[in-house]
Amino acid sequence: MYVGIISDTHGVFSDGFRKFLEPVDVVWHAGDFGGGIGFAEQLAAFKPLIGVYGNCDGQDIRLEYPESKFIEAEGLRVLLKHIGGSPGHYDKDARVLLDAYHPDVFVCGHSHILKVMNDRQRNLLYINPGAAGIQGWHVVRTALRVRLDAGRLHDMEVFQLPKSC
Repeated sequence: MYVGIISDTHGVFSDGFRKFLEPVDVVWHAGDFGGGIGFAEQLAAFKPLIGVYGNCDGQDIRLEYPESKFIEAEGLRVLLKHIGGSPGHYDKDARVLLDAYHPDVFVCGHSHILKVMNDRQRNLLYINPGAAGIQGWHVVRTALRVRLDAGRLHDMEVFQLPKSC
């Protein structure tokens, strides 16, 4: 399975991101879709979409997407939540979910900063794809794609554009 991982689009899905994510089988969106349900529907028409709502998303998105989502994909247990914190500094709600699900991979957004790291204490891979949109204080827009098979992730790639593009 080939997975694209994005967050914090805030209503923007530019051609560069579309081209980068074209070969993936599914897109995981870690919240703050922005642009309303119509924007989320456009993303879902592009590729199968698994997502969670973010703190900036309205009621229309919240009715369609949950606050958190646990999935099993290619032998991996994956938890998605918008506000998650980071290893050693997880948000209290994220800690409850991490304790309940014991995921192999935790995907979150909110910070607008790309970060991928092993959390040795919780034995999981922490992934924050940064922000794909232009709203916020970040200076680089980012997304990830990664291959999943037989219970492992490999060949992770980063895409980035200046915020002004």
